[in-house]
Amino acid sequence: MRIHGIIHGRVQGVGFRFSAKQYAVKHNLCGWVKNKLDGTVEIEVEGKKSEMDSFLSELKRGFHPAIKVTDMILTPLDKEVGYQEFHIKH
Repeated sequence: MRIHGIIHGRVQGVGFRFSAKQYAVKHNLCGWVKNKLDGTVEIEVEGKKSEMDSFLSELKRGFHPAIKVTDMILTPLDKEVGYQEFHIKH
């Protein structure tokens, strides 16, 4: 399973990307995360559906109190690309 997402809210300058990487690794997910110029965060994650569901639930809660997710636009993608790790894009 692979998902692309745009995350809105207080998600830049609060450790969102670092937290996303930690939680993705915790759930054995691979992919990437990056800040966008418009203040949102873009993410692409792939892995098992059960792990993805847990990760997305934690993402919606914002990982920790400094992060406030107000909206997530998630798009399921057709097939996995075979990411080997989860990394932060700059």
